[in-house]
Amino acid sequence: MGEGEEVKDITLTLPEGGSFEGSSTKVTALDGLTRTGVEGVATPSDNSLKVVFSEPVSQNLLVRLEVEGMAFPSEGGDVVVGGSYTTGAGEQKLDDSKPIETIANTPLQSIVSFLDESPAVAAWNSNQFLGMFFKPQLLVTSLCTLAPGWLLCLAIVAIAYPIAIMLGLLFAFMKISRYRILRAIAITYVNLLRGTPLFLQIYIMFFGLPMMNINIDNNVLGVIVIAVNASAYLAEIFRAGIQSIPEGQYEAASSLGMTYLQTMFYVILPQTIRRVIPTVTSDFITSYKDTSLLSSVGVMELMMFAKNLTSVSGNMTPYVAAAIFYLIVTLPLIKVVGNIEKRIAHSEHGHGLRPKIRTNEEGSAQAEAELGDEISVHAEALEREGALGERVMLSFNSVAAEV
Repeated sequence: MGEGEEVKDITLTLPEGGSFEGSSTKVTALDGLTRTGVEGVATPSDNSLKVVFSEPVSQNLLVRLEVEGMAFPSEGGDVVVGGSYTTGAGEQKLDDSKPIETIANTPLQSIVSFLDESPAVAAWNSNQFLGMFFKPQLLVTSLCTLAPGWLLCLAIVAIAYPIAIMLGLLFAFMKISRYRILRAIAITYVNLLRGTPLFLQIYIMFFGLPMMNINIDNNVLGVIVIAVNASAYLAEIFRAGIQSIPEGQYEAASSLGMTYLQTMFYVILPQTIRRVIPTVTSDFITSYKDTSLLSSVGVMELMMFAKNLTSVSGNMTPYVAAAIFYLIVTLPLIKVVGNIEKRIAHSEHGHGLRPKIRTNEEGSAQAEAELGDEISVHAEALEREGALGERVMLSFNSVAAEV
């Protein structure tokens, strides 16, 4: 500026794609180290921002504009802010700023920006309940943020449940054993685990073991506690399934010379597994949801991520996002259980699959040929029976004549 010139307004300009819409501007003027009062009105307009001072600003003052909430171009890269100012001598050009390095918007950020600008979303969020539990912007963000915790949750239950099945079978056999000591151990194990809360078992494992100088990784410990807890319920499921098989199955196997182990593994267990599949699947769903309790001891699974995000945002939507992840697994499994139960019910009532009837010419010809062969066989058999009958009658008559 020239000597004695005063600035009336300042205009800032962003590159194409940037925007000052929705931004806030703070004006500060310094005379050396002394702050002076300067008033101005900021008017955003697309990619430009014009600040008009209520009184012209002297050239001796250092004017500072702090702009918050502006949007840089979504493609990212180095952004240069330009502009101009107006004095009594007319409009003058400002020196361009140093390049500002920006990162391109991710698809998630683009979706959130679209939702932020949507009037329908704004109306939705204006409702206190919907804005607190179902905020669209936060729901989209939460689904992406919670994904690692969901994968860990799936990994824990996928590893723990096969272990639980093996332990459940072991304790089921022990509970129906002829040896009293094995039955006592199994009864104590099953009743203790089924009769106490999983929450307490988790605390004992996570805080009790370190007191005994047994230090195990949290994720591994999570697998162990879920497997042990589920095995108690599976032991009862398998025990009930084994004892539901009729005694005639054991007797039939014994009559064929099969040992107890052969009877159990080749006759009883296949039928037991068929009967307990729906119940085992339901128990798997319960164990999958029970992994949420591991968040109380610091395991970074699904609910732990949701809890942290809720604390940061002050909104309950992350918990709703966690519920969606649980439903992604549980709803298909519930459908599978229903289909399995229907198939088992149909098969037990004799409604299984039947051989298809051939309707083409080849099938008809083959059926006629087979029927003809069968008729011939029956005819030959009848002839033989007739000849045999005649010989028997002759022999009977001869004996009667002699008598």
